[in-house]
Amino acid sequence: MFDILIHGGTIIDGSGVTRFKSDIGIKGDKIETIGDLKNHQAKRIINATGLIVSPGFIDAHAHHDGVLLIDPQHASGLRQGVTTEILGQDGLSYAPLSKENYKMQRQYLSGILGLPPENLDMSSVKAFRANYHKKVSINTAYPVSHGALRMEAVGFHDLPLTGKTLEHAKSLLSEGMEQGSVGLATGMSYHPNAWSTTEELIELCKVVAKAGGVYITHLRDVNPDRGYGGGGIPEAIEIGKRSGVKVHFSHTRTSAENAGKINEVLELVDKGKKDGVDCTLELYPYPTGSTFLLSSLPSWVHDGGPDKILERLKDKATRTKIIEALELNTKRPLHDCVLSHLPNNPQFEGMTIPEIADIKNKSIGDLALDMLIEENLQVGFWLSPPTNIAAWRQVSQDCMEFLSRPDYMIGSDSIPLGSTPHPRAYGTFPRFVGRLRRQFNVMSLEQVIQRASDNPAQRFRISKRGRIQEGYYADIVVFDDERIIDTATYDDPKQFPVGIPYVLVNGSVAVDQEICTGIFSGYAVP
Repeated sequence: MFDILIHGGTIIDGSGVTRFKSDIGIKGDKIETIGDLKNHQAKRIINATGLIVSPGFIDAHAHHDGVLLIDPQHASGLRQGVTTEILGQDGLSYAPLSKENYKMQRQYLSGILGLPPENLDMSSVKAFRANYHKKVSINTAYPVSHGALRMEAVGFHDLPLTGKTLEHAKSLLSEGMEQGSVGLATGMSYHPNAWSTTEELIELCKVVAKAGGVYITHLRDVNPDRGYGGGGIPEAIEIGKRSGVKVHFSHTRTSAENAGKINEVLELVDKGKKDGVDCTLELYPYPTGSTFLLSSLPSWVHDGGPDKILERLKDKATRTKIIEALELNTKRPLHDCVLSHLPNNPQFEGMTIPEIADIKNKSIGDLALDMLIEENLQVGFWLSPPTNIAAWRQVSQDCMEFLSRPDYMIGSDSIPLGSTPHPRAYGTFPRFVGRLRRQFNVMSLEQVIQRASDNPAQRFRISKRGRIQEGYYADIVVFDDERIIDTATYDDPKQFPVGIPYVLVNGSVAVDQEICTGIFSGYAVP
């Protein structure tokens, strides 16, 4: 007798091959049999007639390190069909960190990761993974945080990682790889990561390459003088060439400003691939992004960590310099920021900084800094979507064109904090699998599912996941390919998708008739 039998469905197995009709018999946490099982018995039978049965989706880029420890149900991801997430993204995470450094990092990242319990053990990758294993609803994988390595080696300071400090960081990284990390993640818009040099990253990535891991990068746009070729793609490719590491590019897409220019976006990546660098990429299907307001401050303001930052924000002379620098920052203009997460001022969530500044009769710069002070740095925002509908439509089509490449996968870049989070937190996967697939007809459903499951499983060496296959873990999504669609929007983002009645994680029914069951069966993988 099976524990669960999924009967009558059409299987898309994740490999990219044509769909086929079959039943699936599950025992424990694995798929035991695929075939005609109509005469078999099971403790639970799921009727999937007329529905697609696919591998659970693997989110290649999610900022849920803290959120999962606050809300282990994680309905925003689970209801999309996501059964596994790669945490640690942009080098913004908690391991390996000492008790004191964890407390500092916890506050520093609260605008993007929330505030998990203060007394957790994050001293190693092993300890980090234990905080999630069988304690949350989804599987989690972890690349070592570049920011955590720097904090443990030189503190939260703009100091070089060389000599003994570099060796210490390499030792911690090697230990993390041995304890199950899938690689190293950095974000070169963020601190303390952005204080690094290309040479530092090459040395760290040699450790990752030796262990067969992946270097995951949010490209450098802060302190470009410290990066090979001024940072960006040239730096990442150089790191891949000189260390031998596999390189994975985060959220590589077009925006309203360069809509339709796919070849320009990928020109240097493709050149690097021809030169022998093993590259993959991921994206989310929206025209604007989201992050935490603290990251917009000038690099020098971050030195010393949260307490020093707050001191500088409150000092009149220093504050003036910070505001002047913010006004010159064209990459993240304050006038375009919609504040999404303000725990102490929720009445302003969903409003732009200029709108709140008008209400409070303050300048835009003063309002931004005052909010950081009032919220103890816990402020999130997203950038307003374009008003040009044609450009937005082109970006959406670009997303499907990008995903049609065999080196692409899906990463939501989800930050589900506040009452008005970016809609990608609730809608990324059904938007690709449903809305955009049907709208643009660029890819078959089999291809989209392969990008959402098998591609990230292969890239990050997530064992026995990403496919419907005998002996594989029973991470499974059952959905209606004609009805599946996202409903989350910028103005009403906390809306679940429709058309996904069942989600299984390690053989347990985690979503039953579009309702979360409250079962926390996620494993720390691989």
